Amino acid sequence: MSATQAVNPSLPHRPMLHELAENWWLILLRGLAFILFGILTFVWPVLTLFTLVILYGAFALVDGVLAIVAAIRGTTPVSRWWLALVGVLGVAAGLLTFLWPGITAVVLLFFIAGWAIAAGVVQIVGAIQLRREIDDEWLLIASGVLSVIFGVVLLAQPAAGALALAFVIGVFAIVEGVILVSLSMRLRQHSHATA
Repeated sequence: MSATQAVNPSLPHRPMLHELAENWWLILLRGLAFILFGILTFVWPVLTLFTLVILYGAFALVDGVLAIVAAIRGTTPVSRWWLALVGVLGVAAGLLTFLWPGITAVVLLFFIAGWAIAAGVVQIVGAIQLRREIDDEWLLIASGVLSVIFGVVLLAQPAAGALALAFVIGVFAIVEGVILVSLSMRLRQHSHATA
């Protein structure tokens, strides 16, 4: 019997939820990274393409590393695979962006769209697995759906200019960040309720 169950034996054993609750701060950091990236795209509205590429590469790398750390800190293999996959996708996207700094706007757009769709699908699948353990899985589902919609919109509008692309990315990043911060606060409340 875990310490959590010993303190509150009426709670059913929900390992995935408890694991996420223990690592709520990593989800908070991911949300704050999204928000910071989004704000930077608005602070510098006339970003050069190179600056946009570097900002995106740094963001994807940091987000990927945070997701991998959350997966490594976990103890339940079922709940870690989707975090690890999101992390690997983010690190790969960040590294490829840094290795290919001369990337064109259209290639960058397709790259960001592919990353957003893949990460969103993985988040949705992870949230569906969590629905038996967490009451507010809709926040993780909303985050995944937003990510998929963002990727599809980028693919549907490949002729958008770099400035428009920066604003679209900025809005997405801020909304995604707010959702992740909100989820982390709910997970934090759960960790305190079960402590």
